[in-house]
Amino acid sequence: MKKTIDIDESWLDVIGDEFSQPYMQELKTFLQSKKAQKINILPHSSLWFNALKTTPLHNVRAVIIGQDPYPTVGHSHGLCFSVLPDVKPIPKSLVNIYKELQDDLGIDNFHTGYLQSWAEQGVLLLNSVLTVDAGNSASHRGMGWEQLTDKIIAAINEQTDHVVFILWGKYAQDKCAMIDTSKHLIIKSPHPSPLSAHRGFFGTKPFSRTNNYLAENGKPSIDWAIV
Repeated sequence: MKKTIDIDESWLDVIGDEFSQPYMQELKTFLQSKKAQKINILPHSSLWFNALKTTPLHNVRAVIIGQDPYPTVGHSHGLCFSVLPDVKPIPKSLVNIYKELQDDLGIDNFHTGYLQSWAEQGVLLLNSVLTVDAGNSASHRGMGWEQLTDKIIAAINEQTDHVVFILWGKYAQDKCAMIDTSKHLIIKSPHPSPLSAHRGFFGTKPFSRTNNYLAENGKPSIDWAIV
């Protein structure tokens, strides 16, 4: 089964066996039942593993963890917080991320919500749950995706050094126990959602802190500006 999964070979080497585990078979059955009910699953199946296709394990320099895909048709494409290029307006959480980026580094990205260039530079934009019913947030939580994405986080922790884990909100911060802070950096703050950003997200400067840490450890910085 794993040979049919469209992800970078570096990920297959460390998590490929997961696709034959019972929990993944149960998840497959769950998704097939949704399709049988004519429920629209987002994003398109070709984009479920876009984060792992775009950002090879050996290229990972930073990790941003989201919850699940945007439930609006035409928005999600397999990278957390990112939307397809023509989506307007930009989602509110991403607007707040951009406000913080502008305050932190003077970068104005408000023209697009498409974060593909971040992923191509080694920012793994990983949702904990990789699918959702159209129009129904959190509808696929607890069905098996979390076990797979936890394995991904564990692989990064074990197989790499000096990666920055940017954990926004309690959901992402629950992953802290999986990360060895003697060889990685964790940056924590409230979630950028309009419901919580005012509680301490603004002013945390995660983008400059990430680049400073990478530079200190001999890694190239990330160009957060999107052309």
